[in-house]
Amino acid sequence: MTLHLIPVRSRVAKDFVRTWHRHHRPPAGMVFAVGAADEAGVLRAVATVGRPVARAWDDGSTLEVTRTASDGTRNANSPLYGASWRAAKALGYRRLITYTQDGETGASLRGAGWRVIAHRPPRRGWHTASRPRAPQGTDHIARTVWEAPLITD
Repeated sequence: MTLHLIPVRSRVAKDFVRTWHRHHRPPAGMVFAVGAADEAGVLRAVATVGRPVARAWDDGSTLEVTRTASDGTRNANSPLYGASWRAAKALGYRRLITYTQDGETGASLRGAGWRVIAHRPPRRGWHTASRPRAPQGTDHIARTVWEAPLITD
């Protein structure tokens, strides 16, 4: 199957993530989304890109791939990671990051030239007495932080 990149509106991307993502709900917001469609124009995968979730990364020049989801189509995510980085650079951003959970191989990220920059231990979760939060099903899972290829000026 041959895939090509297409622009995706926020609502369509969120609906796709809601249907196909394994462990997260759609992101609350995004800067942009990109999709991969087959020859018939059927959307097979999406990537959403937004401000970094972690405040430490939110420096005004960094974006985060907040979700990728596919319907199981092979090799659909790698071109989305590459397209997300090209689009972010075109908008003037200098860095693009994302996370994988423990147990995910990161093959799509490696295929797009991304590199591991950190390993994060499991979190207890986002709930605190001063800021109650419902469990999201991703607590107590270690994560790996990835970065898109560095910009060479």
